[in-house]
Amino acid sequence: MSALARPATAPAPPRRRSSGIRRGEGLAGWLFTLPVIILLGVFLLVPVLMALWVSFSDWNGNGSPLSPSVDFVGLRNYADLTTGNGLAERNFGLSLRNNLWYVLLVVPLQTVLSLLLAVLVSRRLLRGRGFFRTAYYFPSVTSSVAITVLWLFLFSNSGAVNAILGRLGANGPDWFNEPTGLWAVIAGWFGMTQPAAWLNQGGFLEVTPWEWLQGPSIAMFAYVLMAVFTTSGTFMLIFMAAIQNIDPALDEAGMIDGASGWERFRQITLPQLRPALFTVLTLGLIGCWQVFDQIYTGTQGAPGKTTLTPAYLSYQASFGSQQWGDGAAIAFILFVIIVAFTLFQRWVLRDRPVSRRRIRAYQPKAPQGGAAS
Repeated sequence: MSALARPATAPAPPRRRSSGIRRGEGLAGWLFTLPVIILLGVFLLVPVLMALWVSFSDWNGNGSPLSPSVDFVGLRNYADLTTGNGLAERNFGLSLRNNLWYVLLVVPLQTVLSLLLAVLVSRRLLRGRGFFRTAYYFPSVTSSVAITVLWLFLFSNSGAVNAILGRLGANGPDWFNEPTGLWAVIAGWFGMTQPAAWLNQGGFLEVTPWEWLQGPSIAMFAYVLMAVFTTSGTFMLIFMAAIQNIDPALDEAGMIDGASGWERFRQITLPQLRPALFTVLTLGLIGCWQVFDQIYTGTQGAPGKTTLTPAYLSYQASFGSQQWGDGAAIAFILFVIIVAFTLFQRWVLRDRPVSRRRIRAYQPKAPQGGAAS
C-alpha cells in the first residue's frame, strides 16, 4: 500500500493543564476560612486602625474617636514624646531606659537557663524526669499576679530573701523601694560613687548618659529575677521538643570521633536548635517589651519612676490622664521597637555560607611526598 493511500490519522486531543486546586476547592477554602477572617478583621484589624487614628488625633476619651469634634493633629503626639523637651518626653525616656535594661538582662538569662534545663531533663539517665519537668514548668502556668504578690513578700525589707542574705553576713536592700541603679551600686563597691560631670549633662529623651548607664534599679532587677523564674519553664519545653527531634546517631558519631560533651553540644546539638532559638528569642523580646501586669500589680512605676515601662506608661496616659493620643502613640512606637529588635535578631541568626577557610580546614590533606613508582 502506497503512502498516498494511507488513511489520515486524527490529531491527538490537546492535554488539559492540571491545576493544583480543583474547581470549587478554592471557593470552599475561602468559605471555611471566612469566619476567622471576619473575626480577625473585626476584633484585630479594625481596633488597630482606630488606635492608629487616635495616635494622630486629640481624642480625650469622650464619645467616639471618629466624631467630627475630634481633630487631626498629625505627628504632634509623637513629637511631644520624642522632642517635646517636657515631662512627657522624660517619662517616655525613663520608661525606655528601664525596659531596655529589662530586655537586655531577661532575654539572655531566660534563654540560657531554659536551654540548660532542657538539656538536663532530656538526659536518658536522669531519674524522675517527669517530676523535674513539671516542677520547672509549674511557675509558667501560675498567675502572674499571684507570682508578683509572692515576689513582693519575698523581696520585702523583712522578707525571706533578706533573711537568707543576713544569714550569709550580707545586708539585703529594700528591694522594691530602692531606686539606685544596679551598676551604680556595683561601682560604689569599688569606691566609684560620683560619675564624671559630662555624664550628667544633656542626654537622649531628657535622660542623661549616667541615667542610661547606671543600669536597672534594684527594684527593676527584682522584676528581672521574677521574669526569668516564671518564663524559663515555657521556653524549656520548646528547647526540649527540639532536642528530642535531633537524631541520636549524630551524637553517637561525635562520640566515636572522640569529641567531648561540650564539643558535641556546640558543634552538633546547638546548630540543630537554631529554629527553636529563634522562636525563644522572638517570644522573649515581645514579652519583655510588653511587660505590664507585673508593674501594675507591684510598684506602678515607683520608686522614682525606675520601674516605669512603655506599656504601663501608655495605660497611665490613656486611662489615668485621659490623653488617649499620647497613649496610642506610645503603643505604636513600642510596636516599631519590637519589630526592629525582632528583625535584628533574625539577621544575627541567619544562615551564613560556609567560608572557604573552614572548608579547607575540613578537607583531607594530600599525602606528603610523591607516590612510590
